[in-house]
Amino acid sequence: MFLFQIGFLTVTLIDLIDLLLVSWLFFKVYMYFKGTRAGQMLAGLIFLMLSSFLFNAFGLSASSWLVNQFQTVWVVAFVILFQPELRRLLIYVGQTRFFQRIFRVGTSRTILSIVEASIQLQERHWGGLIVIQRETGLRSYKEQGTQLKAEVTAPLLVSIFNPTSPLHDGAVIIQNDIIDAAACILPLTESKMIDPEMGTRHRAALGISEETDAIIVLISEEKARISVVEDGRIAHISVDEIGLLKYLNDRMFIASGD
Repeated sequence: MFLFQIGFLTVTLIDLIDLLLVSWLFFKVYMYFKGTRAGQMLAGLIFLMLSSFLFNAFGLSASSWLVNQFQTVWVVAFVILFQPELRRLLIYVGQTRFFQRIFRVGTSRTILSIVEASIQLQERHWGGLIVIQRETGLRSYKEQGTQLKAEVTAPLLVSIFNPTSPLHDGAVIIQNDIIDAAACILPLTESKMIDPEMGTRHRAALGISEETDAIIVLISEEKARISVVEDGRIAHISVDEIGLLKYLNDRMFIASGD
C-alpha cells in the first residue's frame, strides 16, 4: 500500500513497518549494551550503516564502497571483541516470557544449581538469600552490592555464602542465568504480622518480595531449613529438594526485567 514519496523514494506500509521494526530492534540492543564499550561500538556500527544507506541513496559509489569495507570489519570486530556481552544478550532473549513459553523444556541448569547450592547450605548450617529476578527490575539493589556477572553454579553460590567469605552478608541477585551481584542489601519488611522470632534474612526476603515479583530462596542458618518467599509471603517453609525443584521449575519461566 503506497503511503507517500520522499524525492525518488516511494514509501509503502510494508516499508514503514520494516523501518519501525528495525529501529525498535536496534534500540533494544543498544539499551541492553548502554554504558558499556560494546554500546559505544554498536553506536559506531549503526552510524556506518546509516552512512552506507545515504551514500547509496545519493549515488556516491566511492564513498559507499569505502563505508561498506569498514562496516564489514566493524561487524567482525564487534563479534570477536564482545563475545561475553553477546552471549549474555542471547541468554536474555532466550529467557524472555515469549520464548520461555514456546520453548520451555525440562529443568534449566540454573534451577538445578540453585537447588543443589541450597541443599549444601542447609547441610552445612550456612545461611543464604538467593533472589531470582523476574519482571520487576532490581538495578538499585544490584548497584549497591558487589557486581559479579558470573554464570550460576552451585559451587560459586556455596562459596559466596561461606561465613568466611566477605560476600556472605547480604543477598545474591540472579537474572537470566547470571549472578549479577552479591552482598546486596535488601529492604526489610515493615509488616507487624510476621513472627517476632524471624531474623533479618526473613525480613529482607519478605521486604523485597513485597516490592517486586522476585522469587527468593531463603536458607536459615539457625534452623537449617529452606523456605521460598514470593508476593510478600512465605510460600513454602521447610521445603525439601524435590519440592524446591518443582516450585522453581513451575515459576521461574516467568522471567525477567532490568
